[in-house]
Amino acid sequence: MKETLEKVTPQETSSATHADIIAYLKRSCKIAEITALVERDALILRTCEQFNITVSDEELQEAGNGFRLEHKLLGASETLAWLEAQQITVEDWSQGIRVALLTKKLKESLFGAAVDGQYVTNREQFKRVALSQIIVLDEIEATKIAKALREENASFCALAVAHSKGKKSQENGGYVGIQFVAELMKELADAIANAKEGEVVGPIQTKLGYHIVRVEKWFPVQLNESVKEQVIEPFFQVWLQQQGNYTP
Repeated sequence: MKETLEKVTPQETSSATHADIIAYLKRSCKIAEITALVERDALILRTCEQFNITVSDEELQEAGNGFRLEHKLLGASETLAWLEAQQITVEDWSQGIRVALLTKKLKESLFGAAVDGQYVTNREQFKRVALSQIIVLDEIEATKIAKALREENASFCALAVAHSKGKKSQENGGYVGIQFVAELMKELADAIANAKEGEVVGPIQTKLGYHIVRVEKWFPVQLNESVKEQVIEPFFQVWLQQQGNYTP
């Protein structure tokens, strides 16, 4: 990477030595996890070399600038201080960015065309929705909660924290994030198909219990870069596992 940064040799920024860090990884049983990530990167680099996938100096520079902007490393002094705190060199940092770029290019090479084809033939697969939900095990309780939301203007967040049996929905006040409709349980997908933003739907019975769902926002059907990366990621994870030497 073409940088105006001086080459630096990382110095110890705390009392913990590299040997201490390795010892911690061992006693916390994280060696296998880190080893798997090392093997993953090695596999990606080998495959990129096999497919002649490369990263140009310009791409590396642009990604480095983006990284610094994201992490508010706006000048050389801030960047050097960050490198020292991470105990890495400019070369280490550049290699990390390079591997990330190669990984993205490999994903696109392996699965980009397939995803584009799916989008052309089945656009509805790419419809996304932001949802909040409350899951309870008792139908009567679910009916009471749904009534409170619809007729009494009760707080969805408060009811989720108090009653939801779903860990994610309880911890986040009901909000479960943005999801592809095609990946939802069929009962939920069918129930919200024609729901408007802000509408409370349910109770909906599934194998998990009774769901009271609020549609927070519908997203237009489109295959932008962010959505495409989301779609490709599961395919890539399966591919990694099929290589036989990587377990996420």
